[in-house]
Amino acid sequence: MTLGTKLVARIALFSALVYVLSWATIYLLNVNLIFFIVFSAGFLWGSSPGVAVGLVGMGLWSAFNPYGPAHPYVMAAQMVGAALSGLVGAAFQRINWEHTTSGKLYSFLVAAAVLCTVLFYIPVNFVDAWLIQPFWPRFVSSAIWSLISLVSNMVIFPLLFGVTRHLYVRERKVLWEST
Repeated sequence: MTLGTKLVARIALFSALVYVLSWATIYLLNVNLIFFIVFSAGFLWGSSPGVAVGLVGMGLWSAFNPYGPAHPYVMAAQMVGAALSGLVGAAFQRINWEHTTSGKLYSFLVAAAVLCTVLFYIPVNFVDAWLIQPFWPRFVSSAIWSLISLVSNMVIFPLLFGVTRHLYVRERKVLWEST
């Protein structure tokens, strides 16, 4: 199995995780693991795989969720917003995170959670408010609901980063062995 084939399999697995874990958290309004999974994909394999996981995973969830498919414009905004979390993960991997103190790493993870959440909800809330008028009342009320996701991501990212760190060590070992 080549490195390219392994990467495609990993992208497919993480995209499926986005979909399955969205089902698992469906009753927790605006609390989900999508942002962290896409962030982790970008962190582990770079910006292109992270973006791919965001696009495919959110595309699956937007099209096949139990509440029905999203409006095509909202779906596009959701897919783009989720894909941006992969870019944040790739950028986070490039900072000197391995040599920072635990307090500084915690602060970086909270900042990454905030950035992922804001980059997702600004385009989604904008498109949603544009489609369902009046714009400003809809946009503001959507932004208030987004705060739930923001706070939950500020907890999820630092809490689950140990798993991503473990995968990072394993992936680096696989990459060194295959070259």
